Amino acid sequence: MPTPRIQFLPSRAAALLPLFSSSSSSCPPPLYKSLPVTAGKIKTFSSPQEDTMVDAEYLQEIEKARRDLRALISNKNCAPIILRLAWHDAGTYDAKTKSGGPNGSIRLEEEYSHRANAGLKIAIDLLVQVTGHLMSLATEPVKEKHPNVSYADLYQVTYFPASVPLGSIFLFPYADLYQATLKLTIIQFAYVSYELAGVVAVEVTGGPTIQFKPGRKDSSVCPEEGRLPDANQGVSHLREVFYRMGLTDKDIVALSGGHTLGRGHQERSGHEGPWTKDPLKFDNSYYVELLEGETEGLLKLHTDLALLEDPVFRGYVEFYAEDEDAFFKDYAESHKKLSELGFTTRGRTSCIILQGAVGIALAALFLIPVHIYDLNAKMKDFFC
Repeated sequence: MPTPRIQFLPSRAAALLPLFSSSSSSCPPPLYKSLPVTAGKIKTFSSPQEDTMVDAEYLQEIEKARRDLRALISNKNCAPIILRLAWHDAGTYDAKTKSGGPNGSIRLEEEYSHRANAGLKIAIDLLVQVTGHLMSLATEPVKEKHPNVSYADLYQVTYFPASVPLGSIFLFPYADLYQATLKLTIIQFAYVSYELAGVVAVEVTGGPTIQFKPGRKDSSVCPEEGRLPDANQGVSHLREVFYRMGLTDKDIVALSGGHTLGRGHQERSGHEGPWTKDPLKFDNSYYVELLEGETEGLLKLHTDLALLEDPVFRGYVEFYAEDEDAFFKDYAESHKKLSELGFTTRGRTSCIILQGAVGIALAALFLIPVHIYDLNAKMKDFFC
């Protein structure tokens, strides 16, 4: 069965804003950044105020940096919790106020201390360890080896901001602080890209390849507590949360399939156990198990069961349980939407080169051999 691809574009900056798309016509999906190709260079627009460029040389540097970073990441048991971190950073988006979302603010104690983020400090600290190892916690050997690679792109793999306390560094949607001239001058954006990490977490566990679009700026403004889904709620709550982000019913069910990875932990969420028999494999078993009913040892939250109560949600559940390829395709699209909430763009031009070459290069940055995962490892999973 061919693995569907969720194209992944590099060079992101964590935006000060956030996440989800609504089924309502009054809440259109976010636009995507324009990526015109000119004279051998690929130009991206990270915001109306600044442009960024990614040329062939830059992509080569990304590939070289990938090898240095992969060696570190492959020794960490962190795919599930990394995906959870990416989701929770992005899941605070409010389409009306243009606040929250995948902007890296979850690195701040004010936000990672929210009840829904219990345990995510582990992932944040893990990235500090990774970046500390790469940078020797004081120097920048990798950066010195790859001077043309922006801090944002380099650390979207393991990003380390010299101007921010180590304890506040996190992993995933940290924007690639990428300047148009490729000059690395914005140290405060030197964070790991949480969204990139989330994308790779899905891919290395057998899921689809997800397109990564760089250009977000990091934010130091945390959203108020209570924007993330409450596992003890039902259908109306799910729609309220996801519609607020701008996501649809299909997105709700497709993204819920991410529970195929990881497990709940009593001390964090009040719930214990994995959702599937193989919580380190990304597949459609979440939907299969959901339809089979109660299974000893497997977790089913109120928000999971809600997918069976609503006829629209249930239709998607049954569809994905029968067709894994369809699930992969829809998940890839929904994950991409989630990771790009809050972007402002100048157009919808697509770029095959970025989607291909950059996608492969950046996705590889976080390759973590599935066989190294250990369910009993200290790094407990995602989506608790």
